[in-house]
Amino acid sequence: MTTTLPAGLTATSVVAASSANLGPGFDSLGLALSLYDEIAVETTESGLAVEVHGEGAGQVPLDSTHLVVRAIQHGLRAVGSTVAGLKVCCRNKIPHSRGLGSSAAAVVGGLAAVNGLASQAGLKPMTEVELIQRASEFEGHPDNAAAAVLGGGVVSWTSTGPTGPRYAAAPLRIHPDIHLFPAIPEQRSLTAETRVLLPRSVSHGDARFNVSRAALLVVALTERPDLLMDATEDVLHQPHRAIAMRASAEYMQLLRRYGIAAVLSGAGPAVIGLSTSPELPEEALEYGAANGFTIGEMTVGHGVRWSQGNPVRS
Repeated sequence: MTTTLPAGLTATSVVAASSANLGPGFDSLGLALSLYDEIAVETTESGLAVEVHGEGAGQVPLDSTHLVVRAIQHGLRAVGSTVAGLKVCCRNKIPHSRGLGSSAAAVVGGLAAVNGLASQAGLKPMTEVELIQRASEFEGHPDNAAAAVLGGGVVSWTSTGPTGPRYAAAPLRIHPDIHLFPAIPEQRSLTAETRVLLPRSVSHGDARFNVSRAALLVVALTERPDLLMDATEDVLHQPHRAIAMRASAEYMQLLRRYGIAAVLSGAGPAVIGLSTSPELPEEALEYGAANGFTIGEMTVGHGVRWSQGNPVRS
């Protein structure tokens, strides 16, 4: 049975950016970052109104194809409800198409906002497990989505269920000595475009190498940050993607020469450095700035938060 939500219900969600892969953990390791999008939703008598402020303003569609709107509709079906109309307002700080999980944040934020609406109507909100499943269905892998839902670091995986892929994740407590330095270029890149650069098959030796480094990375992130340089080595995806983002690949290698465990953030082109030092070398900062990178420090992000109330504001 489907419940039609009354007009006038409002809800908000706050959702973090994320960095996936972290070198060897292809489609499995993820990390939430302290950069957040905010989504406000209000049920109305009819129609659809979408506003976007900040990142993506003037570039993304303002109709039913908007990713947040699609996620909201997906979430409404999941909790057994529908609406006559919607007003959606997105205040975005996560750069689009840079490898910082903007699409996962949009989906997770939309789903979480549904929880705020559903709870006011006496419907059961989606659990974290359900949010990870529903959000991952959009992208086909759970690394960014799980990090956005749970916050912190995550190990995620996909299994085969009776009705299709099942997505799950376990949280990692990131060592407090690790500092995060995202370097964000003006260049954009779509995951679909860089994924086609990857080979269809890999050698047993390369697979063995990445398995060892991914396992080591879990240890480095949680207990032994002194192992980060070795733990972030990768041969499966970064060398192939470097062809399409030479500036990012060069900056990543420069940071590594300075002892910063730098990796492509997701599919790039953003680069993220992990270090026990609270600062980057001045030469690395100057090189990054001269080559179009915006460099700063972030902390580990928290999991998605949703709340009832707070009317949509323009």
